[in-house]
Amino acid sequence: MSPAPASVPDRVCLAVSGASGSLYAIHTLRMLVQAGIRVDLIVSPSAVRVLHEETDFRYRGKPADLLAEGQDASLVTIHKHGDIGAPPASGTSLAPVMLVVPCSLTTVAGIAAGSAGNLIERAAQVALKEGRKLIIVPRETPLSRTHLDRLSALAWAGATILPAAPGFYHRPQTIEDLVDHVCAKILGVCGIPQDRVRAWDGGSHGEE
Repeated sequence: MSPAPASVPDRVCLAVSGASGSLYAIHTLRMLVQAGIRVDLIVSPSAVRVLHEETDFRYRGKPADLLAEGQDASLVTIHKHGDIGAPPASGTSLAPVMLVVPCSLTTVAGIAAGSAGNLIERAAQVALKEGRKLIIVPRETPLSRTHLDRLSALAWAGATILPAAPGFYHRPQTIEDLVDHVCAKILGVCGIPQDRVRAWDGGSHGEE
């Protein structure tokens, strides 16, 4: 896992855009809540459609629609995608970290261009201008030169680009294992402890 920051954030803004990979958003949300982190959640209309296409979840604008049974829904505050006056749109926002999971290439383009036409873009611009941690999780392949240029621009602006590319050293047995590997990396970059995926311990070393 990535080195942890000086302190664990107590609040995170989690934005879900319309890229394929809805399970990454759901598992990230659940792992954050399991860790006791408060979450400002923004779900785009396109993300709702993709969620319905890819999973059996039916998001109706309530935290319980996405959380596991028994999880504390009071830790999640939902903000409307079109509400550019919501708290995450301000530099006074209390969340020191913003995640876009998964991040569509349309959203990548908007953030890279400095656009602030919806709450996801606006909150991302706030994170960049305030020098806060912004983690972009694209899930697309192949990537064109245009896509790479925009991702590079975001990296130069201070964002962390964390592609949804699961590893296999933990010997995944299910799709959920693969998803959790990426989500654990996301929490690791944020400095948030999790116990779903073990850290690499060096593995076994045979004799030469």
